[in-house]
Order: sequence, then C-alpha cells, then structure tokens
Amino acid sequence: MTDHIDKILNEQGIDLYRQDFNMPPLDYWRANDQPDRQGISEIRYVTGYLVYWDELRRRHPNMLIDSCASGGRRNDIDTLRRAVPLLRSDYLLEPGEPISQQVQTLGIAQWIPFFGTGTSGVDPYVFRSQMTPAIITSWDLRRKDSDTEAMRRLVKQWRMVAPNYYGDFYPLTSYSLSNDVWGAMQFDRPEVGEGFVEIFRRSHSPYETARFKLQGLDPAASYAVNNLDIPGANQQLSGHELMTQGLEIQLKRAPDSALVSYKRLGSVAGAKLPN
Repeated sequence: MTDHIDKILNEQGIDLYRQDFNMPPLDYWRANDQPDRQGISEIRYVTGYLVYWDELRRRHPNMLIDSCASGGRRNDIDTLRRAVPLLRSDYLLEPGEPISQQVQTLGIAQWIPFFGTGTSGVDPYVFRSQMTPAIITSWDLRRKDSDTEAMRRLVKQWRMVAPNYYGDFYPLTSYSLSNDVWGAMQFDRPEVGEGFVEIFRRSHSPYETARFKLQGLDPAASYAVNNLDIPGANQQLSGHELMTQGLEIQLKRAPDSALVSYKRLGSVAGAKLPN
C-alpha cells in the first residue's frame, strides 16, 4: 500500500495528501476478534496506519496530510502529530443554522490549535460562524449573482485576524445551542499583544447590546480596539478596562455579528490599578 500511494504521489506531483474515512470501523474490528482477543484488530489497524503515514512522511518530508475522516473521527493525539483536519466535520452549515459552526469552533479550539472547514456564506454572520484557522471557500464564482466584493472583504478581514488563531483561546460565553443568546470567543497572542474577538447576536436574542470581559491582557497597557465593520471607529482602552468593564458591542439586527481586533500600544501613563 505504501509503495502504491508513493508511486502515485511521485507521478502526479502531489504535495497535499488527504485520507478520508467515511465509515464506523468498530463493529468490523470486534467481529474479527475472538472473545478473549477483543481489541487486537483495532490495535493492529491503528499501529499499521501510523506506520504507513510515517513512511509516507519519510519519503515526502514536505508533504501535508489532511486527516478528514468524516470530520472529527481522527482527532486523536497521534494523528494530530502527523496531520491536521482541514474539514473539521461533515456536519456543515445547514440553511439558516450557523449556530452549529459557532459552537464547533468554541469546542475544538480548546483542544486543537489548527483545523479548517468550508465557508459558504457571504453574509458576515454566516461567514464568521464558519471562520477557522484554515478556510476552504466554496463559493461558485461562475454564478452571475456572485457578490465578489463581499467575498473579497470577508477574506481580507479573515487574513487580518488569522495569525492570532495561533495564540491563546478564551470562550467568552458558555456553550449553548440556543438561538436567543449571544456568543463570543477571543483569540489572543500575548507575546505580540494582539488578538481578536468574534461576537454573535443570534436570531432570537432580545438584547441589542452586550459586554464581554476579555482575558489574558496586560492591565497596565493601552490597546487600540478596532471594530472591522465600522471604518474609523477605533477606540483606545486599557487592558484593565477591557478585562473588568468589558468590551461593549451593539448589534441592532438579529442575527448579526461583530469582528473586533485589538493591538497593545504600550503602558498607560501613570496607571494605578486597584488591588
């Protein structure tokens, strides 16, 4: 098998190898084992597939591996040492149902630093619900009604904040599938003093304004805070303010979203923080 795939990679000049796996294997493993040997087929399979990947990586040291596996079926530690899930789940965006994408990010970002998914919406609320460290745009540019300006704007915003995915992650709201609440997440790189917050007012939330207390900032530093939807609406706030009073966001429509970036400017002159 290794020689066969290696031959194809060389002949076709392939440098990104995707291995999908759209089936639940457990019943087959169990059926293959005697009652006193349950688990041995699973062990043999897993060790074999890791040896197979390791040899492919030895022969192709610069090759990337995408471990899709129906979305989420191979997000184990040993797989993640060798590959990344560029499609985090086969449960993609259902019409009018971006909440699943928001909570997928909230859950997976607490454990895995790099992952991806497909993006389909040109509405900022939908696109941001699907935003991940790696995005796979699935817009059909052949359509005459394609809003290419909106696409460019959304991708440009993603590129502005994407480096901050590789820092610390803070859920600013709890996990909820309810459509009458707000959701918010923060990605922060403390070593450079930058980060961003993505905020969602869901479709049935009655509240137009909410505050979110940011995490991991330098309380004695000042930060330039920029709402990417409102050109020129920059604020300068202290880390202490952002972490104690919180970041205030107003969204008059529901559903709607906000994407806010921030950058540390320096220590606040004469700052005296409470004990």
